Amino acid sequence: MPVLTAGAGLHETLALLTSQLRPDANHQEDMVFLQNVFSEKSLGYLMKIHEKLRQYEKQSPAPVLHSAANLAEDVVEELQSGPMSSEEKELLHLLTSPHLKAVLSVHDTVAQKNFDPVLPPMPDDFEDELEEESVKIVRLVKNKEPLGATIRRDDATGSVIVARIMRGGAADRSGLVHVGDELREVNGVSIIHKKPDEISQLLSQSQGSITLKIIPAIKEEDRLRESKVYMRALFDYIPLEDKATPCQEAGLPFKRGDILQVVTQDDPTWWQAKRVGDSNLRAGLIPSKHFQERRSFRLSRKDRQGSSGEGSEAGDSDYLTYEEVSRYQQRGHERPRLVVLIGSLGARINELKQKVIAENPHRYAVAVPHTTRPKKPQEKEGVEYHFVAKQQFDADVLNNKFIEHGEYKENQYGTSIEAIRSVQAKNKMCLVDVQPERRKTPSCNNDDYADPSDEDLQEMRQSAIQIDHQYGHLVDRVLIKEDSASACSELRGILERLERETFWVPLGWVRT
Repeated sequence: MPVLTAGAGLHETLALLTSQLRPDANHQEDMVFLQNVFSEKSLGYLMKIHEKLRQYEKQSPAPVLHSAANLAEDVVEELQSGPMSSEEKELLHLLTSPHLKAVLSVHDTVAQKNFDPVLPPMPDDFEDELEEESVKIVRLVKNKEPLGATIRRDDATGSVIVARIMRGGAADRSGLVHVGDELREVNGVSIIHKKPDEISQLLSQSQGSITLKIIPAIKEEDRLRESKVYMRALFDYIPLEDKATPCQEAGLPFKRGDILQVVTQDDPTWWQAKRVGDSNLRAGLIPSKHFQERRSFRLSRKDRQGSSGEGSEAGDSDYLTYEEVSRYQQRGHERPRLVVLIGSLGARINELKQKVIAENPHRYAVAVPHTTRPKKPQEKEGVEYHFVAKQQFDADVLNNKFIEHGEYKENQYGTSIEAIRSVQAKNKMCLVDVQPERRKTPSCNNDDYADPSDEDLQEMRQSAIQIDHQYGHLVDRVLIKEDSASACSELRGILERLERETFWVPLGWVRT
């Protein structure tokens, strides 16, 4: 009689068992029945699938991506933004088909382990508590995540009201809890006389199945479709340090430069948003633009009142909050990009720029600046500079013909829009270096600018801090110059990516 090995699988066991079934005079019908069942092809296929799944489970696989559906949506947007080849049209058709979208949705659910456990039966005593169908019993599965809802105490009635539903959270996914609902009980515990902090703690400590007794709002809010509003954060935000937030656990921390998808702006004080690229599908609370600007203004005014009184009105940089942005990728028919290099005092960005241009003069070029200083014997008009009279220079400044200008040793220097366009007309990427006016210095591209002396070292550090504070929100990439060769290589890589990758740019930059 054949013997099974220790590593035999279900399919092998089933085949061996089937082969050993012999009709018996007393149990012939039973044996024939079992033999037919065990010989069924569908059962054999199920056994093979079971074995494959067990083998896969032993490998402890980890998902490569938690948000395949979102990635597919981004690809669809990119494909629809311009002309498509036949292959791209076929890809668009596949990505928008209902079956593939359903498969990607299932993939994300499994990848995030976002499946619900088996719920216990509803307690019998709840049936007696229903008040003429005006009370709703809601059972949610929360696992280790927050409930995804905030509450408030109604000033007039003292009732505990659902203030907001966080998009993507447990409450939002259920579709059973809405803004305006009155909360009566949590897991059978009355919360009528409890403080909001006690209720929030009760909700956060509940794991797995959580049962809510709710009086529905008179008019339930419609579940709105997520917006496609994207914002670049221009400040750092830490919810745990914000005493004004209605729920610190529901807050979304972010840093300056992060791209946020604002999914709802229904609340004028607290928006709901997600970080782009974050695998967490649940939205979090962030201060609205108006609310954050008001707070920044009050803090700035308090700082000025507490100072010696020498300060003036705060600049716009004190109130920077969010900037609406959109994806942008350079297309073949568009002009080459303008790249502005900015550095602190003594950073020698002009030297770095000239090295990159010298390595590839057919691809990069510099806009010839204007100046009012006298031409030196070895210089040529339109090569080192465009030499103009001071009267003409001042008139061009008034007519907004310069993107930047400054004064150095009583001479004017500036970069004109026309000079930039002349570089782009040659199908070259225009590189411009500017220096914020800490000391009056030129934006020139030759040896008029001298190296800083030893006593300028402290000023160089202060210059870097001030540039980051005033202009850091405008910077797309930061290059730390350790040595000339590595800095030059890194800058080349940045310039090459500008031509082929997608970037987030201010919404006003994108032509409609």
